[in-house]
Amino acid sequence: MKKWRLLVAVLAVFALVAAACASDDDDGATPATTAAPAADDMDDGDDHDEDDGHDEDDGHDEDDGDGDDMAAAHGPCNDGANVGGTLIIGSTQVPRHLNGTVQSGYATAVPGTQLNASPLLYDDEYNPMPYLAESWEVADDGLSVTLHLVQDAVFHDGMPITSADVAFSILTAQAHHPFKPMFAPVTGVDTPDEHTAVINLSQPHPAILLAMSPGLLPVIPKHIFDDGQELPTHPRNTEDFVGSGPFRLVEYEAGTIIRMERFDDFFIEGAPCLDEIVMQIIPDATNIVLGLENGEIDLSVTLGPSANVLRLMENENVTVSSDGHEAIGQIQWLEMNVDDPALSDKRVRQAIAYAIDRDFMIDALDQGLTIPATSGIVTASPFHDSTVNPYDRDVDQAKALLAEAGYGDGDLSLTIDYIPPTQVIYAEYVVQALEDVGINVELSVSPDFPTWAGRIAGRDYQMTINNVWNWGDPVIGVHRSYLSDNIDQGIWTNNTGYSNAEVDRILAEAGQELDAGRRAALYAEFQQIVSDEVPIYYLTTPQFWQAYNPHVQDPPTRTIWGMMSPMHEVWLDR
Repeated sequence: MKKWRLLVAVLAVFALVAAACASDDDDGATPATTAAPAADDMDDGDDHDEDDGHDEDDGHDEDDGDGDDMAAAHGPCNDGANVGGTLIIGSTQVPRHLNGTVQSGYATAVPGTQLNASPLLYDDEYNPMPYLAESWEVADDGLSVTLHLVQDAVFHDGMPITSADVAFSILTAQAHHPFKPMFAPVTGVDTPDEHTAVINLSQPHPAILLAMSPGLLPVIPKHIFDDGQELPTHPRNTEDFVGSGPFRLVEYEAGTIIRMERFDDFFIEGAPCLDEIVMQIIPDATNIVLGLENGEIDLSVTLGPSANVLRLMENENVTVSSDGHEAIGQIQWLEMNVDDPALSDKRVRQAIAYAIDRDFMIDALDQGLTIPATSGIVTASPFHDSTVNPYDRDVDQAKALLAEAGYGDGDLSLTIDYIPPTQVIYAEYVVQALEDVGINVELSVSPDFPTWAGRIAGRDYQMTINNVWNWGDPVIGVHRSYLSDNIDQGIWTNNTGYSNAEVDRILAEAGQELDAGRRAALYAEFQQIVSDEVPIYYLTTPQFWQAYNPHVQDPPTRTIWGMMSPMHEVWLDR
């Protein structure tokens, strides 16, 4: 490790620069300085933006009450006294378009949840809350969900929002959204009247309510989008966009600005509080930091490298928080191709896990701004199992396992890929860590994201650093990486080739189990099996660091979706 530690200072500086270019999980969003990935947005690679003694509220969070508590004490818009004003948001991310029924990810969802309402909202304890649906019932057998819609809701063109629009939105997402499990069990949606939608299911589907969150199921107008044109490329996805949310689109210049005005006929009385939200797309995150410091930007969507976060934490005039994004559940991990002759041996994979010092990565490479990941289900999830083997660094154990597998010092040579350029620092560290236990590793360098994604999706690799999101419910974001029938289905699916019939059975059962306790027990069993077999070694849970000026009141930190939530209750205390 001596050689590596000498490199840390130089590589860490490189990582801070590279991190500003991070992408997301799969929504097509990209940093403004790069070309759009051929795959998805900012959603899983998806997943780019983010408990070890830190937890989700880990001491770095300086959200000490001057914003949220004040809003909570006074109510929306300070009981109506602070209606108005323009909120300036800084973001490095460029969405492909604004229609979240056919596009996933952070970049699409941040403006999309302002422009579109969803059936439900979620609080910070994973409880569903009324939104377009003022009430709902899940059938005792779990085979249907009935939504009762508010009766005075209209789209931005004045047309009423009806159950037919909800049905159309669900079926559109089922057909086109990249997260296929969200609505896979839906067999149809009945609309007995204009304000009742009955979602029929082929099996119990406990993830169905969370799938109706703001960033996952925007309600779009059937009378506009059901015109025979292809939904993913529909011109109204950006041009003259008509939504159902608290703000309406008035200006959209790709890669530059998204301007949204208060929708006066929004169905929640007194909301939204703001007159206008302006998203400025700024390629360099450092300029967003400068804007926050000089007051030209009110709130950030992306902060870029760790140096920016640490800098703002020292500024008493800026609040920095990672609260509110718990459902996203970003994990950075090391994937191993289990079909590779050497990596097909569980003992080799376990040895690799024991060779890596997760705490070193957090402290030295991430400057304490990430937290440990020990499972494929993040610690913030109610389904996380904290008893799995964390594979803390143990060089002697790693060497013993390699010897048991028939490998002496220097006998095994491997390659490691990574998402360019942001993850090179982590791949470089793995090279050095495995060298300490006698494994020779070379970097496999892809020139760009599409090249990397093609290699991993085609499983033309041995090991890779990757970044994947949980997306709230394991059915949506976790199952995809482990199911046998999801191998070779593209990037951010089962790219390790891992196949275990017992894991398939457990996940199938957990995906239909309505009892939360029983479901948690099933996911614990799943995590124990996968922990033992190690197709993936879990590294860190990056946080979604947000920053805002103190005059921004009631930012979306008391939810599980963070900035992928409507900002209808945000107000400005100037």
